[in-house]
Amino acid sequence: MSRSVLVTGGNRGIGLAVARRLSAGGDRVAVTYRSGPRPAGLYSVACDVADPHAVDGAFDEVEAAHGPVEVVVASAGVTRDKLVVRMDEQDFTSVIDTNLTGTYRVVRRAARHLMGTGRGRVVIISSTAALSGVSGQVNYAASKAGLIGLARSLARELAPRGVTVNVVAPGLTDTAMSAALSPRQRDRIVGQVPLGRMAEPDEVAAAVEFLASPAASYITGAIVPVDGGMGMGH
Repeated sequence: MSRSVLVTGGNRGIGLAVARRLSAGGDRVAVTYRSGPRPAGLYSVACDVADPHAVDGAFDEVEAAHGPVEVVVASAGVTRDKLVVRMDEQDFTSVIDTNLTGTYRVVRRAARHLMGTGRGRVVIISSTAALSGVSGQVNYAASKAGLIGLARSLARELAPRGVTVNVVAPGLTDTAMSAALSPRQRDRIVGQVPLGRMAEPDEVAAAVEFLASPAASYITGAIVPVDGGMGMGH
């Protein structure tokens, strides 16, 4: 059955891979983007999730085109990496507002209809940084850890209405974000991965696709690491 799907941050990286997978499976997929090009072949809406009015406007546009949203994939995120002694308050709060509060805005806007479907799906993209911590990413790791608490609380609230809420926690993935790292930084991280390489965006998207599917109807509040084994024990 074709569903109305919204993927935030769906014009690049993991979000784009998710959008393409779900679209190929027959869903009516819309993506939001804040900057960069619109992805070819996907319905796209400009939206900064840090702006609550933009979130409402994006939902209005998507619902007019595809019907009420039945699956939400929250993938929009930013980084402002600095050591904490150099990180000013704006560096911290802007990352929290986009990554964590932005996800709250999106899910809150979608929740009422999701509860009415009896089969809604929410999949939130966190990070292994939430579980292990990363030097220079106090803001990013805090935002991604907050998403886990957000997701598990939502899972409890929405479960009586048949809505599942799960988290995918990717490790280092071959995206523009990882391309910004120096070769030395990438080699150091990959050296800690049992499988010895970065993830491909589509490998993360495959986990999201499963959690968003009818086959995952009895899975909620889960954290699924897609990290090549790097986070074993966390």
